[in-house]
Amino acid sequence: MDRELYRKYIYGARRLVIKIGSAVLTSDRGLEKALIYDLCRQTAFLLEQGCQVVIVSSGAVAAGMSKMPDRGYGRSVPEKQALAAIGQGLLMQVYEEAFSKYGFNVAQVLLTRDGLVHRRRYVNAKNTIKTLMGWRVVPVINENDTVATEELQFTDNDALSVLVVNLAEADLLVCLSDIDGLYDCDPRRSHDAQKIRIVREIDDEILSMAGSSPGRAGRGGMGSKLRAARMVTSFGVPMVIAGGKQPNIIRSLFEGTADCTLFLPPERKRIFGRKPWIAYALERKGTVRIDNGAVSALLEGGKSLLPAGIVGVSGDFEQGDCIVCVDSSGNEVALGLSNYSAEDLKKISGCHSSQICSRIGKDSAKDEVIHRDNMVTLS
Repeated sequence: MDRELYRKYIYGARRLVIKIGSAVLTSDRGLEKALIYDLCRQTAFLLEQGCQVVIVSSGAVAAGMSKMPDRGYGRSVPEKQALAAIGQGLLMQVYEEAFSKYGFNVAQVLLTRDGLVHRRRYVNAKNTIKTLMGWRVVPVINENDTVATEELQFTDNDALSVLVVNLAEADLLVCLSDIDGLYDCDPRRSHDAQKIRIVREIDDEILSMAGSSPGRAGRGGMGSKLRAARMVTSFGVPMVIAGGKQPNIIRSLFEGTADCTLFLPPERKRIFGRKPWIAYALERKGTVRIDNGAVSALLEGGKSLLPAGIVGVSGDFEQGDCIVCVDSSGNEVALGLSNYSAEDLKKISGCHSSQICSRIGKDSAKDEVIHRDNMVTLS
């Protein structure tokens, strides 16, 4: 790894999120306790150096399967939720035993996407995680599969880890996987696959390297990791994909000797406060297509989105929902909270602000479709 990049993005990280995938933590026999113990030993080393660490852990469903082998992976949502309920306690017991050997306590934190949509709950979760880190307790976070319905789930724990980066205000996201980085093609199928060690921009060429295979024991795969990397780097945080089963992988990352893939953020300031909640926690309910002038106004001028710049509206959304702005080529430009429903926005698209009231039949209305204070730019 490039030593300068290593020093800037990894060695200097003092607060990090480590996401550990199911394929790392589990096998056909259930939880790989020896491996979990070793990863906790390495994490304890970081804690002793003054770092703060949050773990996003998969493995609850797979752990439950070890107790209920006749149930397989579970096909229905209730079956998966039941397996998670059985396995979550087993998983936390292993983490508790492992970290206690090094004098650290752990705390279980179960999250759902629906539970974080409300701003107050998001802030409460954020404050809880920061308090635990301040106490030198290791938060171990997973999705609350037992109560999350399919339509309100995170797509996988890669997506959850991106949200946790902002809840924790972390400097670095480390994804430990059964594959030790991003390759130009699937290394399980091609002996000629070449590892991409530094990714400066996640463009269509990079995305095409992901393939379509999910993880061995979870919902994710390389595609979900690249989507997570694109999101987390767009808001100023680097991400690493590394082999979770490689000997001493966590320590080697911080010693600059790990053979992994580092995704670099663009050179711009990190965002904090309300905007990460908009970007990470809220479901995107609709899309507006904007013209080139509006694109420039949002990205270069830091302006709000006005109806005059909108040329198309899709989706069924209400006032206050999160919507995405795309350019004429379909590239995502920004997202934010809409001041108008899809029905009203279709009526005022392309019009001047002075025409809004007459078009929607109201005495007063906001000039902005998305105010800049409720908007996050993505380019």
